[in-house]
Amino acid sequence: MLKHILLFLSTALLLVACTADQYDVVITNGIVYDGSGDFPEDADIGIRGDKIVKIGTIHNTSGAKKVINAGGKAVTPGFINMLSWGAGSLLNDGRSMSGIKQGVTLELFGEGSSVGPLSEAMQRSRWGENPDNYLWKTFGEGLEYLENSGVSTNVGSFVGATTLRIHQIGYNDREPTAEEMEMMKQLTDEAMREGAMGLGTSLIYAPAFYAKTDELIELAGVVGDYDGMYISHMRSEGNRLVESVDELIDIGREAGVHAEIHHLKAAGRQNWDKLDEVIELVEEARDNGQSVTANMYTYDAAATSLAAIFPPWTQDGGHSAWIERLKDPETREQIIQEIKTPTDEWENFYQMAGGGDGIILVGLRSDELQKYVGMTLSEVAAERGDEDEVRTAVDLTIEDNNRIGAIYYLMSEENVRRQIKLPWVSFGSDGGTFAAEGDILNRQMHPRAWGNFARLLGKYVREEKLISLEEAVYRLTGLPATNLKLNDRGFLKEGFYADIVIFDPETIEDHATFENPHQYATGVEHVFVNGIQVLNNGEHTGEFPGRFVKGPGYYLSQN
Repeated sequence: MLKHILLFLSTALLLVACTADQYDVVITNGIVYDGSGDFPEDADIGIRGDKIVKIGTIHNTSGAKKVINAGGKAVTPGFINMLSWGAGSLLNDGRSMSGIKQGVTLELFGEGSSVGPLSEAMQRSRWGENPDNYLWKTFGEGLEYLENSGVSTNVGSFVGATTLRIHQIGYNDREPTAEEMEMMKQLTDEAMREGAMGLGTSLIYAPAFYAKTDELIELAGVVGDYDGMYISHMRSEGNRLVESVDELIDIGREAGVHAEIHHLKAAGRQNWDKLDEVIELVEEARDNGQSVTANMYTYDAAATSLAAIFPPWTQDGGHSAWIERLKDPETREQIIQEIKTPTDEWENFYQMAGGGDGIILVGLRSDELQKYVGMTLSEVAAERGDEDEVRTAVDLTIEDNNRIGAIYYLMSEENVRRQIKLPWVSFGSDGGTFAAEGDILNRQMHPRAWGNFARLLGKYVREEKLISLEEAVYRLTGLPATNLKLNDRGFLKEGFYADIVIFDPETIEDHATFENPHQYATGVEHVFVNGIQVLNNGEHTGEFPGRFVKGPGYYLSQN
């Protein structure tokens, strides 16, 4: 209690102390969208250190260290990317160029896999045999290492249920023993106290696929003790979509936690009409007092690996065991036939994409196979003179010894528009964050990493008017911050961290395409992270003020 009183008094004194000549930054002439969804207001914003200390009229700006005239542009909280794969790319380049240029100030990781906790075997796999080369072990140490390495954006993460399973069980298709389950729960508890937002799952992929519902409820129950979330790439987004939403709602209810659907979609033409039932299920749960939400990306194509067309049993035991099965003549023929056979038992991306014409290969490692990047699986099969495109997929996987990145055309544009209108949906790119330079230009990828948020504000808000700008800002900021129970972030309020975006609603636009993804969005002019300017007139400043943003468990465990 004393700690909270002292924090309140220090913030109050800071607000009183900030006269006009004591602001570090003053933003004038802005149209302030505070993240609540309320109608915007004309206001100035004063920043001192890493906090917002004044929202209103600032009459005298002459003594401020920096004054930015927003010129009637939108001034909003920094955007929250609810699903980022940026942990690896930020270790290589902390600037977060494709994210910052869209106004993203918080990248959230942990869809099934997370930076920790790591067993000794996992550390050896990542860094080799010499323990002196091991950079971290626990979940919290991994995020702290990322912060200390220098990042321009804030970072946070869920602890991945896949990572917990590999830690204790490896890649094997079996249930955990009582001892292993207890250790997974202890590791979850540790990650929550270190700052995890909750538990993240990716249940279509092995070895996550092997986890039963009861296992997930037990782990989510630990998260619930710390007021965290359960967030999931569900067991199916296609033929068993409705049943998978039921499972997510059941896990949330039984564990007593807020449950969120990762990248909401109805995948496969035969499943597009199931979105009605999904909306009904979620809204019924919400009407009954259960916290259920979703996030999405603003495209009608998905991206994952070519491994998603293979039955999960083929990957039991890990990558090497998978490749050996593909090489075995008898097993190989069984696998090919299972891929070609419609089923509800597992998520078959080959079937959902309508065959090889709906699958574009984008992530091949071998130099000899680079010529196939950007081609459909059907086109590759034709070029190789193979009448069986599934057999081609198996051959490519063996030759590249790789999961092979792929884009799948699965969704309906009409459903994308419907989802954007849902008041309980926030947004995530489901991609990394990159600079359009160097080796990245040789990597074909989904444009969502470069345009997801600008596409919402340009195409769907300004052009199609699906939702108002104030509603869009709320769903990019206040809604996810509230769901995550973040401390003093997600809104423009006095005393909150100065994560701030200034953009032009009339010009913000995405430019990345599937053919040419490496194109930055435009229209975002200035971005501040923790009070430090990282984007100035659309150009990166070279600053790295990003922090490891911790979930509610960290603060509860401090009391």
